[in-house]
Parts: sequence; structure tokens; C-alpha cells
Amino acid sequence: MTTPVFKGIIPPVPTILTREGQLDKAGMGRMIDHLIASGVDVLFFLGSAGEFSQMSSGMRKEVAEFCVTYTNHRLPVLIGIASPSTAEAINFGLHAKAIKADGTVLVNPYYALLQEENIYSFYKQVAEAVDLPIILYNFPALTNQDLSPALVKRLALDFPNIVGIKDTVDTIRHIRDVILAVKAVRPDFAVFAGFDEYLLDTLIIGGDGGFPSSANFAPYLTNGIYRAFQEKDGGRLIELQKLLSYVPPIFALESPFYSVVKEAVRMSGIDIPTYVLPPAAQLTGEKIELAKEVLAKLGVLKQA
Repeated sequence: MTTPVFKGIIPPVPTILTREGQLDKAGMGRMIDHLIASGVDVLFFLGSAGEFSQMSSGMRKEVAEFCVTYTNHRLPVLIGIASPSTAEAINFGLHAKAIKADGTVLVNPYYALLQEENIYSFYKQVAEAVDLPIILYNFPALTNQDLSPALVKRLALDFPNIVGIKDTVDTIRHIRDVILAVKAVRPDFAVFAGFDEYLLDTLIIGGDGGFPSSANFAPYLTNGIYRAFQEKDGGRLIELQKLLSYVPPIFALESPFYSVVKEAVRMSGIDIPTYVLPPAAQLTGEKIELAKEVLAKLGVLKQA
């Protein structure tokens, strides 16, 4: 097989919550319907923006089950199964299989620093136990450990169900090195930009798409870049890439950035509450005004 299982624009979907910190099923449904209508290619639940790290295992499974059921095969669904525990990651993976998710996304263990051989062993055990496609998730800014291109190549060669990587790195060099190392031996292995602004660079050097958070509130940008690239529309690519350059600074308005995404979705006209799970914080005051300015520049601001 030479075609990736997943490709294109894959938004990390925020989990919509009530004031009490429970899943808001009505709001979550509106969020999913909005994204499906927007033209994205795949939906990714329980990633960083999905606030998985603040949830109990029971809540994670509740969110995963609702999202798979509500999406109802209208788009492929990826479920984040991250955990520092190999056994727990396998448990989340088996649950994703049981609820009929289309694939999983798995960041390497965080907190304890591991030798590369132990990172390999972690992915090996999960890949052998979970009969679903797995996308590696490299986010060294949060895990403090990089998935080296050599390790990614080894995993890709050894485990056919490891089908791609979300490379959330603040450099195109690492993405380039992964593409060069892996695509030659597994052309079906998908390489995705984790940060919005590297989508076009990733496509140009042979990657397969991205996981842009901005697709939640300004999907025309990254959807448009992906389609314009396929159609070789250089003028449109330049126009959209210039607009996309306004987006990354708003993610820095709050850390973690979960409330930024939710407020931006609400301001773009989707009726959702913007509560986040502690210790994350709501976006307030001047930060909201700065976000509005960016959304106005992007032409998606619909409500204050």
C-alpha cells in the first residue's frame, strides 16, 4: 500500500464542558457538526486541546464513546490514548477499538525520562496489543523527549499498524528528516505538521497534512491551503499562508491554550460554552479583546 490511511486536515477537537466540568453533549454535538460541515478530513478527540490530561479515565472513555457514536461514520475518528503507563495506554486503545474508532493517536510517555529503547518498547507493546491504526505523537516541548527520525523509521518498519506521526515541533527540519527517513521505506506512512504554521512547508516537502487547532474556528485557512496545494494554486496558497500567520500568537494568550480555542470557536459563531478543566484557566479581559482582533483580521468574528 502506498496511500496513507489518514491524510489532510485533522483538527484536535476541544472537549465541550459544562460549568461543573462534565461533558456537555449538546455543545459537543454542535462542535462536531460544525467541523464536519467545514470540510475537514478527520476528527481527533482527546488530544492536548481535548484536555485529556485533566480527565479521569472514566471521563476520557465517556468522551471517546460519545464522539465516536455522534460522528456516526460521517468522518474518520481518531482517539487520543496517551498515558505514562503502558498498561493504561493499552486499556484506552482497546476501548477505542471496542467503540469502533478508526484509529488512535499516542504521545510518548511523559514525566519519567526514558531511554530510546524503552520508548520503542512502549510503542511495541501498545501496537501489538491494540489492533487499530496508531499515529505517533511527537511533542518534545511537553514530554521533554524527542522521537528521533531513526526511532520513527524503526517503529514504522516493525509495526504496520503504526501508520503516521503528528510532529509537533517548532522546526521544519525534524519533519523533513522524518519524511526523508521513513517515506523511502514506507510510502504509506503519513507525516503531519502539529503546528498550524508548518502545514504548507510539510506539504511541499512530501508530508500528508496537519493537525491545526485553527481548523476549529477558521477552517477555511488550513482546508484552503491543503486544497490549493493539491490544485497547484500558488496565488491562493500565498494569500492563505499570509492570513494564517496571524493565528499562532493567539495560542500564546493563555497557557495551556484550551480556553483560547474554545473562545475563538464561540466568537466565530458556534454556540458552545467555553469552560475548561482546572488547572487550566478561562480567557478573560484584555486577552479576549486581543483574540477578537485576530479573528476580525481573519474575517471569522461573528459574536463578541
